[in-house]
Amino acid sequence: MQDHSSTPPTDSVHHPVDCSRVNTLRAEVCCSNKLSFLMEAHDGLSAAIAERGGFKGLWASGLSIACSLGYRDANEASWSQLVDAVERIVDSSQLPVLVDGDGGFGNFNNARLLARKLCQRGAAGIALEDSSFPKINSFVGDRHPLADVDEFCGRLRAVKDTIAKDLVLVARIEALIAGHGMHEAISRAHAYREAGADAILIHSRSSSADEVLSFARAWQNRLPIVIVPTKYYRTPTCEYRRARISTVIWANHSMRAAVAAMRQVCGRLFAEENATTIEPEIAPLDEVFDIFNYDELAKAEARYLHPGKLQQ
Repeated sequence: MQDHSSTPPTDSVHHPVDCSRVNTLRAEVCCSNKLSFLMEAHDGLSAAIAERGGFKGLWASGLSIACSLGYRDANEASWSQLVDAVERIVDSSQLPVLVDGDGGFGNFNNARLLARKLCQRGAAGIALEDSSFPKINSFVGDRHPLADVDEFCGRLRAVKDTIAKDLVLVARIEALIAGHGMHEAISRAHAYREAGADAILIHSRSSSADEVLSFARAWQNRLPIVIVPTKYYRTPTCEYRRARISTVIWANHSMRAAVAAMRQVCGRLFAEENATTIEPEIAPLDEVFDIFNYDELAKAEARYLHPGKLQQ
């Protein structure tokens, strides 16, 4: 009889924790004296392109991953689908990945399960928002009920106890989005710091950065601050440096760029019924092959499929 006592579970792929990626993300988000930038990725291709663009870290966007799967950003995609997408992102680049974990897909138990699975798939960090389950995208509608502070702190502590130092834990505050004001945002930040968060993501849908900059002044750098300037994109970056913001996340720009480009190409191909004018404006296939290193595959084939030819 076979001994299956040490057989690993088959419900997930296990990646050994890549300490270098975790340490890199920790340095970028938590320990750096300079402003860092994370680029959105929603699949392997967008991750590889971001790495080639020079970014040092990635944001696995819940919105963008949901869109790529054909779902709304309202917890319609499951936690397991998110984890599978993150694995593709991790495997397609050498960059550390901070994962948008929404609210953890439930209570403390769901959140710690998600964190453990993300750790197994090679993620370097997780951001959890203090929203109620199921959440809705921060920029959709006005109904954004917040989680009870003590209950959300329990989620954070459960994740911290589960992952120890294997993931960077970012606590995302939705108080300004929900219209609860600065006092509530600061109060929650203090509670989340006590619960073990490594950094605070303060979110706003204002068209100016006044809210997040006011938060930064009041917070006085007690923990590193992460921001997402999707709506207040006109703010000069020097303002973030002056406020000692730690990290800026470009949270959905690759996905939105892809939407615009695909819409344009599809419209023109339908109207023109010919690709002659479009070919010069889209990526050549050789560039696609280069991104995914087809040359390495050819060398591997020569080594492993036809080793005798190498000796001739």
